[in-house]
Amino acid sequence: MFTVEQRDALRERVLRLAKEDDRVVAGAAVGSLAADDGDRFSDLDLTFGVADHVPVHAVLADWTPWLIDELGAVRLTALERGPTVYQVFLLPDALQLDLSVTPAARFRPAGPRFRLLFGETAAGQPERPVRPGDLFIPTPAVAADVFGWGVVYALHARACIERRRLWQAEHYVGAVRDHGLSLACLRHGLPAVQARRYDDLPAETLARFGDTHVGAVAPAALRAALGASVLALMREGAEAGVPCAEVVAERLTELH
Repeated sequence: MFTVEQRDALRERVLRLAKEDDRVVAGAAVGSLAADDGDRFSDLDLTFGVADHVPVHAVLADWTPWLIDELGAVRLTALERGPTVYQVFLLPDALQLDLSVTPAARFRPAGPRFRLLFGETAAGQPERPVRPGDLFIPTPAVAADVFGWGVVYALHARACIERRRLWQAEHYVGAVRDHGLSLACLRHGLPAVQARRYDDLPAETLARFGDTHVGAVAPAALRAALGASVLALMREGAEAGVPCAEVVAERLTELH
């Protein structure tokens, strides 16, 4: 488990990287660490505004090798929403780093948990398209992305258990299990959509998930189910040939 000091040191290194990059014109903290000091389970979530003449993907593409080579980061997954591109990394000691980049002309707070660290935000109101909410972030049916989001949900579940947000933790434990089962479906050539083909998985595969259900909305039961779900996810990731599966399994040892 990472320490607050490790998280603070990572924050300073990433901010220094951004300030030394002429393409980056603004930066902010978002999430729990933007509103207050968070807690020892808070991940690091930083967002940056990029000069409008620069493709935002180019900045993340240039930063990613540095994060991997210098900091030992593993890229878990990526997401695009409107003009913003997100990437999620897992560092040693299970420290999660969320990075996002947006063109400067559209770099604005999307909510109250936004604290500007340098530069300026764009004028105007944030764009908030009205749409129904999703239970989970839509995940492409690609093994590496399914695995990566499963890891993200595992870290969320652990934080929720420790914060005694037990019903929220139960939700995320279920997400870890579902992403593991979806990986199994992909591996066996079955559609991985809305659990429709879980029952068609081989009995020996389903047996791996036998202990993943939450027996009670209580810390001990949640930890047990989370441990079993993470173990099943790690096994499926390895068998699916996800490149980072072995490293991630080592970093999540305390969860399974």
